[in-house]
Amino acid sequence: MSVLYGINAVAEALKAFPGKIERICIERGQKNPRIREIVDLARLSHVRISFEERAWLDRKTEGSRHQGILCFAAEMAMLDAEDILEQAKSPGLLVVLDGIEDPHNLGAIIRSAEAAGADGVILPKHHSAALSATVVKASAGAASHIKLARVTNLAHFIELLKKKGFWVAGLDAGSDKSIWEVDLTVPAALILGSEGGGLHRLVREKCDYIVSLPIRGVVSSYNVSVAAGIALYEVIRQRAPGSK
Repeated sequence: MSVLYGINAVAEALKAFPGKIERICIERGQKNPRIREIVDLARLSHVRISFEERAWLDRKTEGSRHQGILCFAAEMAMLDAEDILEQAKSPGLLVVLDGIEDPHNLGAIIRSAEAAGADGVILPKHHSAALSATVVKASAGAASHIKLARVTNLAHFIELLKKKGFWVAGLDAGSDKSIWEVDLTVPAALILGSEGGGLHRLVREKCDYIVSLPIRGVVSSYNVSVAAGIALYEVIRQRAPGSK
């Protein structure tokens, strides 16, 4: 059972999977109209509600900013990666994460992927942040809407992607090839490496392209979640009607 907190996280979870929410807990005396809307929707969905003291919510969220609301929910279901591939809309867009261990980065990437209309986010079973309340909150509720899967071996999964007709682009700040030079109107998968080490060698070798994001300033690279957002925007730009 996970504890999700914050107005957006609870509202999106309630809309996406009300059957998985055991209880919604609200700070006594809350007057926020958005929380009132959540209460109304919870009652329509027959989700149990309780009213608690602020100190109780503070303890349950370990002092995090909860905005006066939290819920207890069953863990989000992970789908089979092959099912996500089969259900992908043409031309297809996947985000594959090679060892993102910071929950805030993972949540932000999931948010960008959902906003870009990605068909799913693929995570490794090991060396990856868990789908915690922090991730859900950082995703602003997007984790409740996008398809997620874990795979045992990313290198093998990339081979499967290629068999399904996807072109695979790994992001690396050291590459001489700009993302602008790559055709992303085809079925595409973006691979993002870990915060410290980047792409693992085997994963890197399986990519069709290794691309970078142009930088004009002094810093040598973007934060990984920012890089994900920029790369996904480039996909949207290229696929927009009349862009080429």
